[in-house]
Amino acid sequence: MIDVTVDADKIVFEVEGWDKLWALRSRLEIPISHIKGARIDGDATKGWWKGVKIGGSQIPGVITAGTFYTQGRLVFYDAHKSDQTIVVDLEHENYDALILQVRDPAAALKLITATISNRA
Repeated sequence: MIDVTVDADKIVFEVEGWDKLWALRSRLEIPISHIKGARIDGDATKGWWKGVKIGGSQIPGVITAGTFYTQGRLVFYDAHKSDQTIVVDLEHENYDALILQVRDPAAALKLITATISNRA
């Protein structure tokens, strides 16, 4: 599970609990200017093939956590439940997208979209 907060000019994605071990990451700090957009997308975690696992863990249907290379893109996953999943699209970052499970997808989406719309 991921906790999403805003810290000055960046959005912080804090990996919680055992997911730190599975994902091999504890925190991602992304400059607001590097976030293209976000959306709720339960389909992003469906299916067993996520790409070539660079580091992390995957048990299909249970957990996908870590860095995966798929279709020429690097994607960071931390998701267990598809109904709590958001996708954050990035530019000028190592990752092209973040696919994350959050407690309240609507609230996380509102926070991210409000933050990136206020940067202009």
